[in-house]
Amino acid sequence: MSDMTSTEQQAFKHYANAQSTFKPPLIANDNAFLGDVFESTDKKSPISSGFYRLEKGTPLVYEYTYHEMKIIVDGEFDISDETGQKVHAVKGDVFYFPKGSKITFTTETFGLGFYCGQ
Repeated sequence: MSDMTSTEQQAFKHYANAQSTFKPPLIANDNAFLGDVFESTDKKSPISSGFYRLEKGTPLVYEYTYHEMKIIVDGEFDISDETGQKVHAVKGDVFYFPKGSKITFTTETFGLGFYCGQ
């Protein structure tokens, strides 16, 4: 039972075992899945976070309309941009994608990333 009144807001939100239990919805082709776990309610500087999963198959080309940080939490991605930069990303790698960048994601197996975007 909470001691909070209905006018008080919680200081934080928690999603137990999100990496293994959260299932993001299909967003493109038949192999790209993405879904927010949490979103802020800040109208001036909204921020969201969630999981992106790509299965072997069609590459996903995405143009960012916001800034995003992503950490690879499982599997692998081949990530490239419009400048020709290419990286084979694995668990533990962290990326920053600036607003306006056009990124191509592909994988020979699967990849799972956790993102935070603003």
